[in-house]
Amino acid sequence: QVQLVESGGGLVQAGGSLRLSCAASGRAFGSYAMGWFRQAPGKERELVAAISWSGTIVRYVDSVKGRFLISRDNALNMGNLQMNSLKPEDTAVYYCAAAPRGVERSYDYWGQGTQVTVSS
Repeated sequence: QVQLVESGGGLVQAGGSLRLSCAASGRAFGSYAMGWFRQAPGKERELVAAISWSGTIVRYVDSVKGRFLISRDNALNMGNLQMNSLKPEDTAVYYCAAAPRGVERSYDYWGQGTQVTVSS
């Protein structure tokens, strides 16, 4: 069993940066892929970035490529999403999630979410 807790959201002006963190409990986290999802009001949830358990495979949605960086530290049971050059369209609730079978498979464990608001 893995439990995830996000932190680091907040209000930032366009062009600014935020760093989201995901603290995981459970030794299995180190063997799971991790993803960051977001959901804006009235929109479907989308996968923003994902990273394999080893960190060798990373994926980004096109809209954040070159601006966001996903990372993880398995020794600390932590994952991070560095978000730079933020835009108002990045405003959403961001969720950390874990996938036991890889970045392209089902994300079975979820955090409670953290709000990111980017003002223009």
